[in-house]
Amino acid sequence: MYRDFHAFDRWTKKQVHCIYQALIIAVATRHADAVDIKFLVDGRPVWVALPLPAWDEYQKRNAKTITDPLAIAIAGHFLKNALESGEGVGREMYSLTVQQTLHHLEAAVKEPQPATA
Repeated sequence: MYRDFHAFDRWTKKQVHCIYQALIIAVATRHADAVDIKFLVDGRPVWVALPLPAWDEYQKRNAKTITDPLAIAIAGHFLKNALESGEGVGREMYSLTVQQTLHHLEAAVKEPQPATA
């Protein structure tokens, strides 16, 4: 659902096209305790960093694992909301807290899924 989506930029009032591009464990790339998820927003790279402790917290609370597709959905849900609310105009990187990550996880899971053929 959040691999390829559109959002309306609050400030320009234009529709932007967001495409998921990569998921990278940031421990190796930038020595962070996070998973970095890269989107192209109208061709411009934007990263959403999800803290690895969110995986442990989610496991403790629900006895479930955050999968790669779920992590992409969390980051995409956050990015769409950030664009539509006008948060962080022109930012290249967003870093979420554990609480923000879990909030966007719950919101993404509750959204109706598109029908499959």
